[in-house]
Amino acid sequence: MSQAEHKAHAPRTVRCFIITVSDTRTDDTDASGRAIAELLTAAGHQIAGRTIVKDDPDLVRGTIERQLASPGVQAIITTGGTGITSRDSTYEAVSGMLQKRLDGFGELFRMLSYEQIGSAAIMSRACAGLAAGRIIVCLPGSEAAVRLAVEKLLIPELGHLVQQATK
Repeated sequence: MSQAEHKAHAPRTVRCFIITVSDTRTDDTDASGRAIAELLTAAGHQIAGRTIVKDDPDLVRGTIERQLASPGVQAIITTGGTGITSRDSTYEAVSGMLQKRLDGFGELFRMLSYEQIGSAAIMSRACAGLAAGRIIVCLPGSEAAVRLAVEKLLIPELGHLVQQATK
């Protein structure tokens, strides 16, 4: 089956849960979480919920595990905590949960990011993969980075990812 045929059989609407990982953001200041929700909704996807959790690996992991147990959630998207500062722990929290990694996601994101911000793109540990048959995507905390990833990578492939993950 060709890529076009795969995409033709992919769901048009995916139910996503958004997790903002931050020690400082609030509902009012969470521009990145809001951008993810707005872009996905405009593309026809559904937001199953949103939350903000402190940048703590146990809290991040626990929040993701609760969403993996929710039958209505098909994809979990995090924003924040993917850098290299001492408080950035999303990558560590999530990478151990992934049963299958989508290395190409991080590679393509950093390539696209390099085109916008140059060599600083090497500091991003954006990643994606599957856990319990669900898609998990970890994005940086910057609104510009989130918009880049959602517009260029997630919206074009989200239905296709879910379709393949559930086979």
